[in-house]
Amino acid sequence: MQVTVIRKGVKFLPDPSRVIARFHYTSNERSKNIILNVLAMPDSEVDAALNKVLRGYSRRHRNISLIFETYFNKLTNLFEELEIKPGKVNQSRKLLIGSYFTMEYSIESAAFFNPSIVEDPDQSELGPDDKRVILSFRATGEGHISSIVFRSGILDKNSNLTTEPVGRMLAEAERIKRHIYNKKSFIKKLDEMREFDNKISPVFVLEKLGDSFTYGDLKRAVEETRKTHELSLNKELIINQMMWLAKSHYELEFSLDSAISERVIFPTSETERNGIEDARFVKFTEDDGEVTYYATYTAYDGMTILPKLLETKNFYRFKSLPIHGEIAQNKGMALFPKKIKGKYAMLCRIDGANNYIACSDNINIWREAKLIQKPKFPWDLVQVGNCGSPLETEEGWLVITHGVGPMREYVLGASLYELDNPEKEIGRLKTPLLSPNAEEREGYVPNVVYSCGSIIHNGNLIIPYGISDCASTYATVNLNALLNELKNSK
Repeated sequence: MQVTVIRKGVKFLPDPSRVIARFHYTSNERSKNIILNVLAMPDSEVDAALNKVLRGYSRRHRNISLIFETYFNKLTNLFEELEIKPGKVNQSRKLLIGSYFTMEYSIESAAFFNPSIVEDPDQSELGPDDKRVILSFRATGEGHISSIVFRSGILDKNSNLTTEPVGRMLAEAERIKRHIYNKKSFIKKLDEMREFDNKISPVFVLEKLGDSFTYGDLKRAVEETRKTHELSLNKELIINQMMWLAKSHYELEFSLDSAISERVIFPTSETERNGIEDARFVKFTEDDGEVTYYATYTAYDGMTILPKLLETKNFYRFKSLPIHGEIAQNKGMALFPKKIKGKYAMLCRIDGANNYIACSDNINIWREAKLIQKPKFPWDLVQVGNCGSPLETEEGWLVITHGVGPMREYVLGASLYELDNPEKEIGRLKTPLLSPNAEEREGYVPNVVYSCGSIIHNGNLIIPYGISDCASTYATVNLNALLNELKNSK
């Protein structure tokens, strides 16, 4: 049977109308003047101005008045400098002041790409050959800041996708800081991250803490150290990196009344301030059958990348943690959907050019990796990498790959590895599985097709993919035909 890729007509396009309300802060002096000017307004002028804002934005955001109050509460330090008690400000003035520190951000105005797909935890009320799925996307807006967004749909028996209507009232999650840090692990991760030569120990801050500590404990220790010590430039650099690392741990919780298409995982920590990139979601099944959804992704702060891991059971509550270890230094990590011989397994590209596999007893700590695949063909001589987590089949682990060739054209390939020994390659396509066609080669980054995760349904491989870093679509491939081709490719 010939391997044939069937492109589907579904397109996921960037939509500039999808906005969230973000906190917007100007300089201290300008901000103080805004506060003083609002406080000086007559009550009637305050009410008129607030009513106008609410009329204009209450239908664009869920509970916009709560957002205004939340952002008002972020201005405590300014009120202290002005020697004004925030509690003395009436509700209307609070909301109006908050509105001056709020701006809309269009999360996907620039691009909507690099999707992954997983089975939805809810498979109720479906036909026998249908499957409800969740797709994740990298949405990019002004300033090329990326976030994670979702869509839901149903695949029918012929692998046609019907997407659910997209919600308009986008919702950011409540951020919850609850992580407890182990001092030894924290110091080890700092050592891995250091970019300067002077290896001053961070103990001058951490000696004030116990063997485990919270973000709040660390923040207080840093404040005390700055008050009692004259710090060198390198010590300040270490403190900044400690706080940078500590802020990268968090939990998110979305409202139960939000549709999945309304949930936005927007950068929330310092490690992510320039974007959350290329989440590779996978349905992970423990040995006892318990299911957890994980996503490896790349946090970017404008200078440094940090591989991170999202964890969720239901797509309402998410936990975000950095991935530690010597090999956790590059993009493109992809977790296997189950343990191999009692260990977690991960595909990675630690040198930026070749495919590796790593095993670990701890899902957040990865120390060693083994090379399993190098560029081989004209279409992948620049680099090879994974396009999401491996898929388990009767014939072996199916890995969708990407290859970069002449003119930095990105194409998709496929490889097959042994189930019990995924270090051993069974076969590999000699020609690309999917290349950008005439319509797909135009975009923000031309000549690119790229995926962050596929799924198997009714004997078909379902591959969602980004089109030239601009939009997304999906294609299907007969699974048996692909596996036969891979088995006979050597």
